Amino acid sequence: MPRAIYVLALGIFAMVTSEFVVAGLMPQMAEGLDATIPEIGYLITAFAVAMAVGGPFLTVAVLRLPQRRALMALFAVFLAGNVLAATASTYPAMLVARVVTGTASQAFFGVALSLCARLARPEVRGRAIAVAMNGLMLGTLLGLPLATVTGEHLGWRAAFWGITVLTVVAALCTLAGVPRLDRAPAEGGGGVRGELGVFRRPRLWLALSTSTFIIGATFAAFSYLNPILTEVTGFATGTVPLLLIAYGAATVVGNTVVGRLADRHTLGVLLCGLALNLVFLVGFALFAHLPVPAVVFMLGIGLVGVTMNPAMVTRVQRAGNAGPLVNTIHSSFITLGIVIGTSAGGPAIDAFGLRAPLWIGAGMAVLGLLTLVPALVRRPVGPADGQSTAKIMICQETAVRQTRTA
Repeated sequence: MPRAIYVLALGIFAMVTSEFVVAGLMPQMAEGLDATIPEIGYLITAFAVAMAVGGPFLTVAVLRLPQRRALMALFAVFLAGNVLAATASTYPAMLVARVVTGTASQAFFGVALSLCARLARPEVRGRAIAVAMNGLMLGTLLGLPLATVTGEHLGWRAAFWGITVLTVVAALCTLAGVPRLDRAPAEGGGGVRGELGVFRRPRLWLALSTSTFIIGATFAAFSYLNPILTEVTGFATGTVPLLLIAYGAATVVGNTVVGRLADRHTLGVLLCGLALNLVFLVGFALFAHLPVPAVVFMLGIGLVGVTMNPAMVTRVQRAGNAGPLVNTIHSSFITLGIVIGTSAGGPAIDAFGLRAPLWIGAGMAVLGLLTLVPALVRRPVGPADGQSTAKIMICQETAVRQTRTA
């Protein structure tokens, strides 16, 4: 595996840590910015909306740059946003900082995943994406707890300064460890028009919608794990962080396994992952009052939820292309799933109780399975599918290289 893939994982780790940091610092930030807890919660929403809406536009702005230079430009924007967050003395300033960092984070994901596809051989791209996405899993497992501990002992501003330092380190590692490449070639033409042309493909939209439902199903449960585990299952408040660390560890394991299978069994992995997630969500909803089954089903969701990312990205890149804009739009659809899953849970809890988000997640998993039906009908699920696609991609890349040489 190229060393640069691990460097990209470090950059993603920095971005994800910044995304989640507010969730662990709500009381301190509310006091420091003279705001209410719900207003601090809106900072999380602002970050997500900026990712979904602003990220693609910023990606378009850096499309003409060589990809390492594009990454450095995005690091600079992200760094500026974190410095603004660390020094913000008012709520509006912090809101602007979250919009800036959210936009840069989404664009960084798109460019980084596109670069993964260029650096790795086509037949192991899913594994390369899994390595890079370990930055996301470790950000959930380690980044949030570390930022929370830092904020509790040194103040919430120290957490943002820590992320700033981490961003500088990641940027320097990128300069040293990521090779210089020309800007990514566009499919179907040049520049933005070529990137946009692939969105005329219905199968790409199906792939994007599958990702939305996979992540939405998972986050419908994940967003409310704390109150479910304490108020329904009966765990002590101090036990929940340990359970969430175990959940994060399960995501790391699942991501590694999916990365090994994503290239050769893309549709099969997505089908099995969604089916298992449906079983775990329903089981959790039915047995949330029993500690042992509740923990087993929670860890199961960790194993087959966000860990589908390598297979999701592989499928989207095959349905569209591996360009930065496709990857960024894909991330926007993933963010849309997070927004739907989390926002639907609150009203459902008010109406039906704390188990309701789990049932919402199960419903989204069913919808995700339905989006796979056209692909399953069109072609068989198995190694041959991934191998033939990889061969086509190899032939395409060989042709491009020969054209450049000529």
